[in-house]
Amino acid sequence: MADVVFDGVSKVFGDDTRAVDELDLAIDDGEFIVLVGPSGCGKTTALRMVGGLEPITAGTISIGDRVVNRLSPKSRDIAMVFQSYALYPHLSVADNIGFSLKTKRVPKDEIRRRVLETARMLDLEPYLKRKPRALSGGQRQRVAMGRAIVRQPQAFLMDEPLSNLDAKLRVQMRADIKKLQSELDVTTIYVTHDQIEAMTMGDRVAVMRRGRLQQVAPPEVLYHEPVNVFVAGFIGSPAMNLLEATVERHNGGLRVSVADTQIELGDALTSARPGLADYENRPVVLGIRPEHLEDAALGDPARPRLHGHAELREAIGSETLVHFSVAARQAVTDDVRELAQDVGDDRTLDGLASGPPPTTTIVGRFDPRTRIREGDMIEVAVDHTALHVFDPDSGLAIT
Repeated sequence: MADVVFDGVSKVFGDDTRAVDELDLAIDDGEFIVLVGPSGCGKTTALRMVGGLEPITAGTISIGDRVVNRLSPKSRDIAMVFQSYALYPHLSVADNIGFSLKTKRVPKDEIRRRVLETARMLDLEPYLKRKPRALSGGQRQRVAMGRAIVRQPQAFLMDEPLSNLDAKLRVQMRADIKKLQSELDVTTIYVTHDQIEAMTMGDRVAVMRRGRLQQVAPPEVLYHEPVNVFVAGFIGSPAMNLLEATVERHNGGLRVSVADTQIELGDALTSARPGLADYENRPVVLGIRPEHLEDAALGDPARPRLHGHAELREAIGSETLVHFSVAARQAVTDDVRELAQDVGDDRTLDGLASGPPPTTTIVGRFDPRTRIREGDMIEVAVDHTALHVFDPDSGLAIT
């Protein structure tokens, strides 16, 4: 086992594309860290530089007490698991798992012992004599994992290893990988585009954008204390609602005016974010997570309310997602544009940045008992103690 350290690491390709820009990140010995972000953010390039598959333009990468910039991949004592299983079709499961040991001329008895031990760990013992074509997708992925585990490396590097699996199997496999990593206690860097995968697996999650690290923190900190609009909008499903609002002074305290509603911020929130006092009579970006909106008929009657028109109701058992329009302007910043592009939202945001406030659709995560139906005019209670407020120019959280 070993720690992995990025120190001012950059990668610039021949066409001057800066894929990774001065990345500083220290990964502890035995830690499971996930690199997440939209396509093209640099997460896979960063992983490939650790593995020696991509040369470093600037900075240093250390594994344990060694700077590995100039070491070949096989000299770095790491194991990689890719999106494609890359199994040898003509070899059995046992031979696939033990292949790297055979090439290193490890004694046959030692290979047999380590292959059996790995197969037992991955529940692959009944399949050791089978060829890959006789296995399911999940079983093939476990063989690929076994091939990495049997080497007993200092670190695992995993590049979207579950993306070829169906949704149900992905849930099971991410639990298996997390449990396995915990048992082995091996430093692991895991790359994914799926933020739910990132949040459920990582000890810490590192969010990247345009080659730069935005925030690295435990999942719960990342979710509840995003440092900027990009992290706030990327982490969470459904995504955080982001609206234009204005900070106002009222009765000695502060409130935000959004749509047709004034929301008192309260002493606890303003004490925790004293910087809000500098935004009096200034525009801000107001962030509201879907779970902090509730059908007013079921929510706290003392909470401020938004008025809207229910457009879509999605009942998913334990909760109901209600998409409703309000007379407010969606926040339009570079962060918001990039987030929209990442999810393939082709609707232009340019028309929302000026003119009278249009209706903007936001999402609430309601109690399944709600009687709201599509087409209803509704009142929605807002949990004013859990709001997020950002500077519209820098995108940074106001703290």
